[in-house]
Amino acid sequence: MKITLGLVDDHNLFLSSLPLLIGTLPDLEVIVKATSGPLLLQRLAAMPSPPDIILVDVEMEEMSGPEVAHRIAERYPLVKLVALTMKDDDISIIGMLRAGCCAYLLKGINPSELERALLEVYHTGFYNADGSNIRYRRLVREAQAEPGIVLSEKEKIFLRLACSDLTYKQIAGEMNLSERTIDGYRESLFEKFNVQSRVGMALEAIRLHIVQL
Repeated sequence: MKITLGLVDDHNLFLSSLPLLIGTLPDLEVIVKATSGPLLLQRLAAMPSPPDIILVDVEMEEMSGPEVAHRIAERYPLVKLVALTMKDDDISIIGMLRAGCCAYLLKGINPSELERALLEVYHTGFYNADGSNIRYRRLVREAQAEPGIVLSEKEKIFLRLACSDLTYKQIAGEMNLSERTIDGYRESLFEKFNVQSRVGMALEAIRLHIVQL
């Protein structure tokens, strides 16, 4: 039984080419696609059951990626949402995570990594490219904030704010701390979670139930 996918993207060339690529992967198949959020929601409503995973572009004219993801998450809570985009700025990433996405992928991703990411999203509920390997992420998930990951109250506050659309400078102002101190919290948490980016840190915080979006 193949893992079923949906795709919403307002670039027709990409919308046509990605299903062809996915069709070459043995465990995956695209069963619905649309050029806009409203059209996708209309097609999902007409289906007997939604796909397992839906890939959502961030920037679309008729309805934004975060709004599409939020509406799908509300109507189909069992569907796993994955952002697939050219944008890699913090605001876009955090916006899609807050809307319900469990992975954030760039369109330049290698096909083998795309396959690995979608399989991991299906089987574990998340994909974090920053994790050193699949085994590490599985251990983190099973540990559920094990004693080896100890966070101070300030680090927890920083994590909650880092999962918003605030910049690091704004977080420093919110916490009444210097930007250098905020940089220290960020680097400390990168090391504790074994990640290299803000999205990786946010995903681990959500996965460990330290932050609830």
